[in-house]
Amino acid sequence: MQIRPQDTSPEAWRIQQQVWKRMGPERRLATALQMSDDLRRLSADGIRHRHPEYSEEEVRWALDRMILGDELFARAYPLARSLPI
Repeated sequence: MQIRPQDTSPEAWRIQQQVWKRMGPERRLATALQMSDDLRRLSADGIRHRHPEYSEEEVRWALDRMILGDELFARAYPLARSLPI
């Protein structure tokens, strides 16, 4: 059972579910991967906007820290300095 997002009307949610069901598994996977890439790109843009002084490496570190959480980030990147997100 999927939960409808609060900002989506019941009618829009029903249509969205129908569209997903009509897609084959390959298309659903490709769409999910594209959405994931888009979200990472938008998140990185937000980090750049909040921290224009960051290098591209620091943006990647901040994004990875946001995704992984502080503890796992520190274990995965012991030499990376902890940057504000």
